[in-house]
Amino acid sequence: MNFLNKMERKFGRYAVYNLPTIIIALYVVGYVLEAFQPAILNYLTLEPYYILRGQVWRILTWILIPPDSLNLFTIVMLYFYYSIGRTLERTWGAFRFNIYIFGGILFTILGSFLLYVILGGGKLFGPLFSTYYINMSIFLAFALTYPDIEVLLMFVIPIKMKWMGFLYGFFIIYEFLNVVWIGKVAILASLMNFVIYFLMTQNFKRVSPKEIHRKQEFRRTVRSSAPKNGPRHKCAVCGRTELDGDHLEFRFCSKCDGTYEYCQDHLFSHEHIQKQ
Repeated sequence: MNFLNKMERKFGRYAVYNLPTIIIALYVVGYVLEAFQPAILNYLTLEPYYILRGQVWRILTWILIPPDSLNLFTIVMLYFYYSIGRTLERTWGAFRFNIYIFGGILFTILGSFLLYVILGGGKLFGPLFSTYYINMSIFLAFALTYPDIEVLLMFVIPIKMKWMGFLYGFFIIYEFLNVVWIGKVAILASLMNFVIYFLMTQNFKRVSPKEIHRKQEFRRTVRSSAPKNGPRHKCAVCGRTELDGDHLEFRFCSKCDGTYEYCQDHLFSHEHIQKQ
C-alpha cells in the first residue's frame, strides 16, 4: 500500500478517468465489428505467434472482443459491471482502479507469452485469452470491498455481495480444476490482479501465533474480571458496555499494549496505549 501511495503521488495525474465507460465503448466497437465484419475478429485475438511476426496490434486489440454474444442478458451484465466498476473507481480513485484493470490486462498478456514459450513457440487458441476473467476480477474486488451491499439475484432474490463473491469464487475454482493446464494458466493470469489485491488487503497479523495468544489471554481476562450477571465488554474510552444498547459492538485494539477494548465509535479514533 505504501508503494501504491508513492506511485499515486508521482504518477496520479496521468490516470485515465471514467475507465469503465471506455471499456464499455470498446465492447460496443467489438459488437459493431462482429455484426458487420465478423471475420475481422480473428485478426484481433491475443496470439503471440502472430504478434512476434509483425501483427503487433493484437497485443491490444483483443480487449475489443466482446465477452459474449449481444442479447438482453449480456446488456444487463455489462451495465452491472459498469456500475460496480464506476463505484470502485470512485472508492479507490482513478489511479488505483487503473492499476487494477491495466494490471489484469498486463498479466493476461504475460500469461499468453508464457504459454507460447512453454509450448515451444506454436500457435495458441486465440480466444483462450479474453477479458472475461478481468471482468470477473472487477466483481470479486467489489465483493471484497463492499461485502454487505445487497443486490437482487435473478432480479428478485436479495443477497449480499459477499455471498455472491463466494458463489463466483466457487465457479471459478470448479472451472479451474476441470480445464487442462493451458486453461489453468489463462485463468490464473487473468485473475492475478485480484490475487495480488486480495493479499495486499488482508491483515495476516491477526493469524500469527503471537496475535492468537494475545486474543486468548484477552478472552480469559474478560471472563475472569466480568461480573456473573454484569457486562462482558466495556469501552476503555467512553465506558459504555453491551448493556447500553444492542447496536454497540466491541473490539480490542491490536496496536495497544494490553487488553484494551473499544466500542465501534472509538476503535479507530482512540490514542493507542503504549507501555513505557
